[in-house]
Amino acid sequence: MIRVLIVDDHSIFRRGLAMALAEAGDLQVCGEGGTADEAVDLAQELQPDVVLLDLSMPGGGLNALRRIHDRQPDLAVAVLTASEDGEDVLEALRHGARGYVLKGVGSRSLIEAVRDLARGEGYVAPTLAARILTEMRIEAAAAPTPDAAAPASLLAQLTPREEEVLELVAAGYSNKEIARQKDMQEKTVKHHMSRILQKLHVRNRTEAAMVLRQDQKRG
Repeated sequence: MIRVLIVDDHSIFRRGLAMALAEAGDLQVCGEGGTADEAVDLAQELQPDVVLLDLSMPGGGLNALRRIHDRQPDLAVAVLTASEDGEDVLEALRHGARGYVLKGVGSRSLIEAVRDLARGEGYVAPTLAARILTEMRIEAAAAPTPDAAAPASLLAQLTPREEEVLELVAAGYSNKEIARQKDMQEKTVKHHMSRILQKLHVRNRTEAAMVLRQDQKRG
């Protein structure tokens, strides 16, 4: 079972979310909270596999995220929010979030996102991925130039198939769309993505795409 902690200051929303996750059969809500302090304490006490954390709550979601990440850097925390602001997404990623899920997401997509997070993969809402990639590219252009060999050396570790998958990810395709194009099962694509994230030392597909874009820009 994948144990999930939900932290949101709206109890009705938490209950609906718990019911949606229970439909999966392999997900179990192990705790609920409504403040930043509760998020930090429950994450430490319950040791969940995944935390779904709202941004807007007493004490601040980003504050809770930073404190949880400091104590439990390997814990998969996903921000679950209504905000589609690009800066909110980037701030969440900077503070250690592995996922950014929009409220209103369908139960099936939410369940798959939680499963991906539990497997160590990242998740950013598909509707935000292209926008965030653009903003990260702008940030990268403004930042001091890193060692030029670093992205190339990391990318050199990828297999030809992993390179193909990464190029499609950078083009904005979902795992399902990649599986259809390359005549693979979706779980195979997810396995490739997991290996790509490990080899590139990044937390999610958006950051992986940025590594590829930076290398292409240098080339």
